[in-house]
Amino acid sequence: MSLRRYATRRLGLGVLQVLAVATLVFLLVRALPGDAAVALAGDNPDPRRIEEIRAAMGLDRPALERWWTWLLGLPRLDLGVSLVSGRPVAEFLLDGLGPTAVLAVLTLVLLVPVAVGVGVLAALREGGALDRVLTSISVGLHSIPEFALAVVLIALFGVQLRWLPPTAVGAGGNLLAHPEMLVLPLVVLLARPICSISRLVRAGMIDALASDHVRHARRLGIGVTRLRFAHALPNALAPAVQQVARTTDWLLGGVIVVEAVFVIPGLGTALVDAVAGRDLPVVQGLAVVFAVTTVLVNLLADLIAFRLAPRSAGLA
Repeated sequence: MSLRRYATRRLGLGVLQVLAVATLVFLLVRALPGDAAVALAGDNPDPRRIEEIRAAMGLDRPALERWWTWLLGLPRLDLGVSLVSGRPVAEFLLDGLGPTAVLAVLTLVLLVPVAVGVGVLAALREGGALDRVLTSISVGLHSIPEFALAVVLIALFGVQLRWLPPTAVGAGGNLLAHPEMLVLPLVVLLARPICSISRLVRAGMIDALASDHVRHARRLGIGVTRLRFAHALPNALAPAVQQVARTTDWLLGGVIVVEAVFVIPGLGTALVDAVAGRDLPVVQGLAVVFAVTTVLVNLLADLIAFRLAPRSAGLA
């Protein structure tokens, strides 16, 4: 199967996934228990106020009409209006996008080279002391939840030693202007993904070095460095790339935890505040953004994996 044909098929599947996710989010938000209009009206609400809120939320219209109107607005980023502040939901996205994008991009930029380097290093020292040490550290770090690791790092480096700021209070939305505030959040976000991806790279590298085509290349006199990094490494990276996509799924949830613990004003914090305030349009809009991001990242990962190992991706 050619790359173009594979990309077309996966793109069509991605569009269907986005539509399905958007519909599911709409239905789940509408299925939440209780009357959102009554909850937002406060204690001893005025029936007139309740009717105004219901009209603003579109609850007085048929569900099918509300779903279709909302779906048509998604391509224009018309995600509705906040019931609490009256601002468009898209503004919440723009306000929180900067800090969340900084955390996510820096995490992925650091994750790939570090995880691949650790995995390759462990594979080349298979069974040795370094391999055992790296494996033990990976298993230990992978078993620690992000929230627990964040609390330990804050207590040690932020409170006890005072080497790093314990929170991002005072940074506003410009985290890059305060790089010291990024250290602890990035360590928390990187810890588990580095462990899982490096172990995949290690296993893939060991299998690739023992494969028939690498042994044949070795018999042809190809140099060790080229053998490892031009022949074995691309095959070892294919499953790791797909794991990076799954890590991005996890990263969306991890960012919410990290932003809450380190008081970072990003999309995760906006989602937590919207849930606490029962601001359903904001919850719905952010959930769709997270879901669409997941679909797009997995689509990109599938294409990269196909390019690295066409046969294995084409059979998936």
